Amino acid sequence: MTGIWFIGAYGAVATTTLTGLAAIKKGAAPRVQAGIVTESPECDPIRSKFPLDDIKLGGTEVRFLDKNAFQASEKIWEENYHFQRHYLDAAKNELSKVYAKKGTAINCGPGVQALGNLQTLEADGLTLPEIVGQLMKDFESFKNKNGEVVMMNVASTEQHIPLSEEHQSLDAFEGLIDENKVEKVTASMLYAYAALKLKIPYGNFTPSHGATVPAIRELAIKNKVPHMGDDGKTGETLMKTTLAPMFKMRNLKILGWAGFNILGDDDGVTLSKDKNKESKIESKDKAISSSIGYSPFSITEIKYFPPLVDHKVAWDYISYRGFLGTKMALQFTWHGIDSILAAPIAIDIARCLLFAKSRGEFGAIHELAFFFKHPIDDIIGDTFKQYQIFTDWVHEGRKIELSKMQAKIITE
Repeated sequence: MTGIWFIGAYGAVATTTLTGLAAIKKGAAPRVQAGIVTESPECDPIRSKFPLDDIKLGGTEVRFLDKNAFQASEKIWEENYHFQRHYLDAAKNELSKVYAKKGTAINCGPGVQALGNLQTLEADGLTLPEIVGQLMKDFESFKNKNGEVVMMNVASTEQHIPLSEEHQSLDAFEGLIDENKVEKVTASMLYAYAALKLKIPYGNFTPSHGATVPAIRELAIKNKVPHMGDDGKTGETLMKTTLAPMFKMRNLKILGWAGFNILGDDDGVTLSKDKNKESKIESKDKAISSSIGYSPFSITEIKYFPPLVDHKVAWDYISYRGFLGTKMALQFTWHGIDSILAAPIAIDIARCLLFAKSRGEFGAIHELAFFFKHPIDDIIGDTFKQYQIFTDWVHEGRKIELSKMQAKIITE
């Protein structure tokens, strides 16, 4: 038995993932060529070791805690109609038994606060040590019931806070928790810390701090637990890291790349606040430079457009220079449904981290860069190279020296 614990369990990404997994197990939903990379023949070592049918579900939330996972999924579905209703009906029996545990939203920023009435552990008066203790209690209970489990952070993007000396070492970080220095932590740090303390792998599907903090990375090495992030690569950025290498291979100079994104739903609400949007824009921008080795002029805009609900639209304009210095341009429009794109990748990352742990790997699993907009430690963004690295890792256990995987950016 295995399990996936979702942070943000009642949001669009998590509920779509929960519904999809439950519907697949019932035989109601397709699993072949349905966006799940780890269900492809190329990933047989993973899919055979961690079959979808054996995955149990659980999670943490700060909203709608009076609902079970089916009711939360139904609420999201009624707002979006983003898949056929019979999949949700097929998932009802399993999801009705899943109730999210109360979590934390410490220092998540105005975007998360704008989501409405939050029910959090800190609002109940718990201190940092007590919050960590409660999170660990919930995670451990899930682990004891389901064997090997993994945590996936699919919650709304939190703001970045300044890191200090207390974030640089595990001892110092645990000291600030003990001293209840609330201003020095964010929710994703606490989730990652609690998971890694229990030797639960941690996947960061968001650009939030998570396990990127040096102190928490130290804990992952100490406890020999795998983790990876940041920010799942699902839509416009996937196009960027696929198209940008084409220009490089044809020796065409990209002069500028402008991307304009509109989206609705909770993610749109969160990213309508500048403090929450900053980390998302950073991860999108770095995808281009890490794919081609230099930084062209770049514009990235993200705007909240309520009528789209869970849909998102991106329009990109690429200015480039070719033979005889002639300027030309490429434009494309990307239209996707955010949670439908994200759900299978969340499943992939979770299975891959479980697979890494089963092979005794720990720390940042850089070979999973293929799934992320801004992979930890600035791994090359080129989709084609990332996929080759990933498949070599799956089949041969091939680990590549970090310095040989990192993007080399030339500044002019």
